Amino acid sequence: MRNLRQWGWGLGIASVTAVAAFGVASWQANASPGTPSSPPLTLPRVSDPSAGPEPAAGAGSDALTSTEVDKARAAAVTPQLASGARDAAGKAGPEYLMADLDEDTGRQAELYYYDYKTDKLIKQVVDLETGKLARSFSAAGMQPPASKQEASVAFDLLLADPLGAEFKAAYRKAAGKELAGKEGLTVTAHIYTARPADKGARQCGAKRCVQLIVETADGRFISVNDLIIDLSGRTVARLT
Repeated sequence: MRNLRQWGWGLGIASVTAVAAFGVASWQANASPGTPSSPPLTLPRVSDPSAGPEPAAGAGSDALTSTEVDKARAAAVTPQLASGARDAAGKAGPEYLMADLDEDTGRQAELYYYDYKTDKLIKQVVDLETGKLARSFSAAGMQPPASKQEASVAFDLLLADPLGAEFKAAYRKAAGKELAGKEGLTVTAHIYTARPADKGARQCGAKRCVQLIVETADGRFISVNDLIIDLSGRTVARLT
């Protein structure tokens, strides 16, 4: 099974990014002995075929299709989660993180959410054949990779905080101009878990915290590794 069983509850988490690659075979044509004047073998050109339409549903251990993920998400967010949980922006409903196929139980989807109200990771298992929620789990202290929305919210918190001046100075140095806004910037968030010696972010791990790397439109990377954004507490702190 390709799931990464990382946590104490024995549940898996894996990235849902499916990567497709085409292999290109290299050929070498040699003239046969005794025919030195034979013209070189001309091989036909090979072009990558156009990707066909995605099927609505997979089979066996096929990766989840976008249709299956949408179907599973609709069943996973129960009325209780929709009203009781909170996402990274503070809105009603849990923060969606990722989905994966549970190969041990056939075509069942594992969906992962973070509830900022309780600071717990939630795993919802949906039976794709019936379209119904099959099992539900939750646990504290588990921190899977951050979502795009979490990265965006963290960046907004950083820019609004006095410590954001350090990022703006790093941007000015890298880009040669003042930061005018978020347009053209690609923000990546990496989960941060506190180490024993940390003094500025000891809550990270029990709370959801990130470090940011920002790429400018011209390919420059800006990292302020000593600034930690606590998404749970909506604060910014410097590691000391």
